[in-house]
Amino acid sequence: MNSLWRQARSFDTTVQLLLVNQLAINLGFYMLMPYLAVHLSGTLVLGAWAVGLVLGLRNLSQQGMFLVGGLLADRLGYRPLIVAGCALRTVGFAALGVVDSLPGLLAASAATGLAGALFNPAVRAYLAAGAGERRVEAFALFHVFYQTGILLGPLVGLALTAVSFPVTCAVAAVLFGLLTLLQLRWLPARKGAADPAGATWREQAGTVLRNRPFWLFAAAMTGSYVLSFQIYLALPLETTRLVGDGTYGTAATSALFVVSGLVALAGQMRITAWCGRTWTPHRCLVAGLALMAAAFLPPALTAGVVPVRGGWEAALALVPLLACAGLLAVATAVLYPYEMDTIVALSGGRWVATHYGLYNTVCGVGITVGNLATGAVLDAGRDAGAAALPWLVLALVGAGCAGAVAALARSGHLGVTARVAVRA
Repeated sequence: MNSLWRQARSFDTTVQLLLVNQLAINLGFYMLMPYLAVHLSGTLVLGAWAVGLVLGLRNLSQQGMFLVGGLLADRLGYRPLIVAGCALRTVGFAALGVVDSLPGLLAASAATGLAGALFNPAVRAYLAAGAGERRVEAFALFHVFYQTGILLGPLVGLALTAVSFPVTCAVAAVLFGLLTLLQLRWLPARKGAADPAGATWREQAGTVLRNRPFWLFAAAMTGSYVLSFQIYLALPLETTRLVGDGTYGTAATSALFVVSGLVALAGQMRITAWCGRTWTPHRCLVAGLALMAAAFLPPALTAGVVPVRGGWEAALALVPLLACAGLLAVATAVLYPYEMDTIVALSGGRWVATHYGLYNTVCGVGITVGNLATGAVLDAGRDAGAAALPWLVLALVGAGCAGAVAALARSGHLGVTARVAVRA
C-alpha cells in the first residue's frame, strides 16, 4: 500500500482527489446497494416485481443517461457534473432510508442512477486531462482505488445493516455529502482543452456519433463487459449449485469477490508496468481479452461435478470457479488502463467525456443483452445435459472480442501506438 500511495502522490492534487473520490463513491455505493433488495422485500414487504422495478430503474436511469452526462460535462465543465452527481446521490441515498411508498422508492432509485450518469464520464475525462502523458498509469491507479471501494463497501454495509438499513443509508448519504463539499472546495474547474468553444449541441453529438473507429472499438469491447459481469451471474449460480445457498454457499460466493478485489489491490500496478514494458497498448488489449476467454475454461472442465455440501470436496469443487474469478481480475487489470486510454486516443482529445458517456451506454446495453443470452444458454445447457456449454460459449465470446480488436489494430482503426512506460 505504501508504494501505491507514493505513486498516487506523484500526481498533482487534482488527480489525487479524483482517486480518493472514486474510492469513496464505490465505498458508499457498495455499502448500500447489495442490501437494498433485502430491505425492499423484507422490511418493506414489497413483491418481487416491485423490487425488480426499483432496482431496474436505477440501472436504466444510469445507463440510459450516460451520454447526456458526457455531453453536459464537455459543455459545462467536469467539476459541475461531478459535484451535481455526488449531491444528487446524497439526496437519493438519504431518501432510500426513509421513504416506504413505491413511487418514492422509484424516485430515489432513479436519482441514484442519474447521479452516476452525471459524474462517471466527467470523472474519467477529468482524470485523463489531469494525468496528461501518464494516463495509463493514472487509470491503473484509478482501478485500484475503484476496486478497493468495491471490496470494503459490502463489509462496512454488513456491519451497518446489522443495526438497521436506514442507518446504512444515512452513513452513505453523509459520505456523499462530504464528497460534494470536498469537491466544491478543492476541485478546480476544468473543461476539455480541445473542445471548440462555439460548437453547438448538434455539432458536439455529431462529432462523436460519426466517429467510426470509436464505434468499432466499443462494439468489439462490449463482450468483455458481458464476460466480467459473470462474477455476478454465472459464477454465483454455479457456486450455489455446487455447495448450496446456506452459510457455506454465502462464504464461497463472497470468496469470488475477495479474490477479484485482492488481485486488483496487489497486482494492478505490477501488471500494468509489465504489460507496458512488454507489449504495445493494442497487444495489451488483445492479450487481456484472450486471458478473459481463457478464464472460462477451468469451470468448463469441471462443470459436471456432482453438487456437494461442505468439507474438502466442496473446497476442491470451488477451485475452478475461484480460478475463473482470479483470471477475470487479472484480465481486467491488463485491459482497463489501456482501454480507457484508447478511448481518449480515438476521441482525438475532443469531447472526451461525451465519448466516455456513449461508451458506457453501449457497454451497458451489451451487458443487458448479454446477460439475457447468458441466462438462456445456462438454461439450455442444463436442460440438454451439456453443463460445459455455457462456459465454452463465454470463452468463445472472449476469443471473438480478442480477434475483433486485433483486426482493428491491424487495419489501423486504433492508430499507431508505442509501448507505455509505467512505474510498478
